[in-house]
Amino acid sequence: MSTLGFTDDHEWVVAEDDGTALVGITDFAQEQLGELVFIELPEVGTEVEKGEAVAVIESVKSASDLMMPVSGEIVEVNEELDGDPGKVNEDPMGAGWFLKVKMSDEGELDDLMDEDAYQESLD
Repeated sequence: MSTLGFTDDHEWVVAEDDGTALVGITDFAQEQLGELVFIELPEVGTEVEKGEAVAVIESVKSASDLMMPVSGEIVEVNEELDGDPGKVNEDPMGAGWFLKVKMSDEGELDDLMDEDAYQESLD
């Protein structure tokens, strides 16, 4: 069973039973950024810490960082975003995922908001 969590920085995490998690930005985040034009993803094999900036997201309006919601090792990146960063605008919580991480501390998931709490934080 997968677990969905959100951060104050508008990232989402879907944690799987195998200790991995997909990470991306929320619909709210992509709306605030506007049309995405470039995404710089980390290298597979990179060790990352919770709270660390791991990807650069550039839009026609601004640039921002993807902050890691959990610690671990990057095991996969969404290479389709290299040629088509607009996938994030079209489907931020589906085809627009950024990376997959093998979590080093699944307890960090407890620090994330559930969907209701995240929606409340936007109001």
